Amino acid sequence: MPRSVFLGAALAASCWCAAPVQAAPDVQVFSTQVPKMEVDQAQDAWCNALVTISAAYQAGGFEAAKAKAGAVIDAAYAYQYGPVAFKPTLALGDSTFRPTREGALAYFVGPDPDIAAFGDNQGFATYRHWTECEVDNEIVQLLGDTVNTMGLVTITDSNGDSSVVEKTWSYLRDRDGSLRIVLHHSSVPVDAR
Repeated sequence: MPRSVFLGAALAASCWCAAPVQAAPDVQVFSTQVPKMEVDQAQDAWCNALVTISAAYQAGGFEAAKAKAGAVIDAAYAYQYGPVAFKPTLALGDSTFRPTREGALAYFVGPDPDIAAFGDNQGFATYRHWTECEVDNEIVQLLGDTVNTMGLVTITDSNGDSSVVEKTWSYLRDRDGSLRIVLHHSSVPVDAR
């Protein structure tokens, strides 16, 4: 470990101060089977998909958004290959965890009666008109044919209002060579003071 990194970590551990914002993610390479550029592309695709689902809802309503979300879930997540551990941001109660494609679809576009904030035939991708999405990774771990990422996702709506969620994604290279999400945990940052 370079001396400056060691010193910075030691100083951060010894004081009660806010951690500095990291300009670039800490990339921890255990294997180079999946290049970081491919991870970035997968995360950009997820963001573009969220905005696309929201636009489909604005233009064509629930059915248009549902069709788009189904295609996105099939492309981005590994439900068709095996288990997916999905804990979405605003989920609660009996539907906190979404191990099925149907649960993921209900979360993204609804109807999801467990989450009152979404309204009729709405989900996370449709209850606000999202127009921008950006991933800011804090950590990227390249582990053979799997990848773990942790960081923040900032989403902005058509009014210019932004929301930030903490995300952890784990990817697995599937049989056709694509990266698919096998673990998705997101939550609203907590102020535990």
